[in-house]
Amino acid sequence: MNKVNTVKQDYEEQLMRLPNVIGVAIGEKGGKTVIKVFVTHKVPESDLQPQEVVPKSIEGCATDVDEIGTVTAQI
Repeated sequence: MNKVNTVKQDYEEQLMRLPNVIGVAIGEKGGKTVIKVFVTHKVPESDLQPQEVVPKSIEGCATDVDEIGTVTAQI
């Protein structure tokens, strides 16, 4: 998990600049540690420019995009 953590830290700022991205974290998918990218809503890749697409992996670490909607503070 150390490599995933390092890669996440190295690319978090870049991922946060992508359309609809509201968070980046470390998580699991299919028993593997992945970089989770949270978005307000998923958009078909065909509607995005190539530089706007979350890569399937970064430096050998898999990514997983989760649609979570708009986050608001709860009081």
